[in-house]
Amino acid sequence: MGPQKATSHPGQQLVRPAAPKAERARQEIDYGRRDVAGYVFGAFQPATGAALAQSYHHRTTTNWVDFLSAVEAWITPATERISAVVDNLNTHSAPDVLLFSLLHPRWEFVFQPKYAAYLNLIEPWWKILRSLALKGRRFETWAEIAQAIERATAYWNQHKHPFIWGRRRRHRPPRRLGVAAVPVLSRI
Repeated sequence: MGPQKATSHPGQQLVRPAAPKAERARQEIDYGRRDVAGYVFGAFQPATGAALAQSYHHRTTTNWVDFLSAVEAWITPATERISAVVDNLNTHSAPDVLLFSLLHPRWEFVFQPKYAAYLNLIEPWWKILRSLALKGRRFETWAEIAQAIERATAYWNQHKHPFIWGRRRRHRPPRRLGVAAVPVLSRI
């Protein structure tokens, strides 16, 4: 039928033209980041869908080791092996991180190849976190951003589900149960 518009037709008084015209909402153009900067470290368990995110003002080796200690406390002691897939950032391979891995033998660090972020299962979750916490919002301070990330992570953990890597399967017709039948050829 196409686009339609509401019009008043002659002889009918359905629309009153005396109403004041509505004005569009105005929003200030946002040109920059207002010197608001910080870093978020995250951990993700694909089998359960649980996530942990902590924000820091700086990206340092001390903050990274502090985050690894938080992950160590977050993961249950029954877990025998922790595989941490990390990128090639220099803080991820610092001597303090090596000391951490020696003190915690269940940790295994796997460094992903350069330009292969898609191999890390946390990358799709970062996209979801950005849409939950940051999309469509304007922040003036780093504390507001950190609070939004904390709330979004808490919301995610309340509604967590196992995370499956790859694209979502489209609607497929259900398969028939049973043994497949041999196709019948018709004779002419």
